[in-house]
Amino acid sequence: MPNDLDTTPRKQPAQARARATVQAILDATAQVLVEQGYDRATTNVIARRAGVSIGSLYQYFPNKEALVTALAERHMAEMATMLVREVGLLRTRRLPEAIRALIEALLRAHAVEPALHRVLIEQVPRLSGLEQVANMDRMFVELIRRELEQREERLRPGDLELAVFLLVHAVQGITHAAVFECPGALGDGRLAQEITDLVLRYLVAE
Repeated sequence: MPNDLDTTPRKQPAQARARATVQAILDATAQVLVEQGYDRATTNVIARRAGVSIGSLYQYFPNKEALVTALAERHMAEMATMLVREVGLLRTRRLPEAIRALIEALLRAHAVEPALHRVLIEQVPRLSGLEQVANMDRMFVELIRRELEQREERLRPGDLELAVFLLVHAVQGITHAAVFECPGALGDGRLAQEITDLVLRYLVAE
């Protein structure tokens, strides 16, 4: 796929009716991606599923890639909102409880639409213009680092920035593997506990 493919929406909806139309198009995009896969999903199929004309779809999105990009951004924004809220709890709970709550929030975020998340994991790297993915990761790393710096517990790693980078990406890797191989485990408390133990054994000094 060309790297310079335009994935920028043509315009942003200003009125409530237009916003509802765009949300319906994105909802239809998610449904078609999960049911038919990326390659078989077309703008015509998505427009029919959304109950809009192809012309209405093209008012907002120039191509399928722009649709998938917008859908991925919406999905990431919803996850980020949930996770940022949980990071704030690090200040009000003991560290083991706070880490467990954060891990459970991450698993819940991935469990909302695991089939869609699986498609996006596979397809997002094929698209250009998704710096937001890396930006969200960096934001999350920085947010957790700042919170941990304020903890009274003695933490084992000397380089906290590197430690949080490793932990965030390690936990993401485990979670994405669960999305692909055992999505039922996302709601299983055992997985949350094992990840929590892994994080705490790395993070907390003896």
